[in-house]
Amino acid sequence: MAIQNTAVSTGAAQSIYTSSGASAITTIHLANYTGTAVTANVYLVPSGSSAGNGTVIYSNYSITAYNTLIIYQEKFILSNGDAVYANCGTANALTATVSSIGI
Repeated sequence: MAIQNTAVSTGAAQSIYTSSGASAITTIHLANYTGTAVTANVYLVPSGSSAGNGTVIYSNYSITAYNTLIIYQEKFILSNGDAVYANCGTANALTATVSSIGI
């Protein structure tokens, strides 16, 4: 199992995890470490595609102050080059942690 931490930025969505070979995402955590609510977007992006309306799984999701969105109920199976992208509405506010395992 691997863990990858990424600071989530504003503006265009950025990759917070890219699959190298086949893998399963076991959990995704988006931690708001500020005293105000932050909106976040999360995308599951097939290899060769880009983040957008067709790949969004959480859109403008509000994460309250000092709280964490945990995505764990369904495992996401990714092929080589598939990726998880994210962005948020407030700079310096959100850390993404992705736990994955090769399959």
